[in-house]
Amino acid sequence: MSLPELIAGVEAHRATLTVYHAPEAVRAELAGRFADRNVEVAHSGVTDGDEKGFALLRRDGAVISATPLADLLGDPETTTPSFDRRSYRAVLDHLDETLFTSFSTARMVAASREIEDRAWRRGEGRLSAGFQTLDVFADQTDVYETLGSEKALDVHAYAAPEGEVPDCDGVTLHVERAPEVRDSWFVAYDGAGRDADKCLLLAEEREPGRFYGFWSYDPATVDYVLDHLADAYGRVDADGEPDAVA
Repeated sequence: MSLPELIAGVEAHRATLTVYHAPEAVRAELAGRFADRNVEVAHSGVTDGDEKGFALLRRDGAVISATPLADLLGDPETTTPSFDRRSYRAVLDHLDETLFTSFSTARMVAASREIEDRAWRRGEGRLSAGFQTLDVFADQTDVYETLGSEKALDVHAYAAPEGEVPDCDGVTLHVERAPEVRDSWFVAYDGAGRDADKCLLLAEEREPGRFYGFWSYDPATVDYVLDHLADAYGRVDADGEPDAVA
């Protein structure tokens, strides 16, 4: 399965959060909060009576969680509910992948830094990052030389041959012509063998400067991407000829 196919697979299994016994304003608030969470928020309509509001999270037709609206919103009767990560963890804990849409380059860099920082703090393991082109990677060499200075951290960078090959000590550079390398932005960290520290950001550029994809803390998903990269791509020299797998 290619990287774009993996993104499409996550997209196809979008979850639905259905809100029951609550004003439409509550559904709208939740829809805004979950807009980049691979969750469609539906509203069952307001009913008479004293029923307490609740929300059902479904994926592929199966209910995977049921949460009182009081736990999500604090006060389900208000039209301006409070909303913080602690309150909606009951839903997020069931979402292995978090889909996002229309991220700018700046937001992609910020998201990448979260994973790079985790790898830096651990100081060991494997970090693999795709920059689309050598020109883009050239702007990140200072960051990646710093990461590569950690001798126990195995750092790999992937890019299409557009631009000069930059010097970047401590980094294994894979220059690849494959479309998924040219069109994808990814950062994956293997957690140095600890499942709790594994993380992944994967996106494709569907229009200039706008990215669509997901991030994941699911160990199996992270392992799949790292294994795919290791199996599919070896080291390529500056002249474009394949060399030995690094």
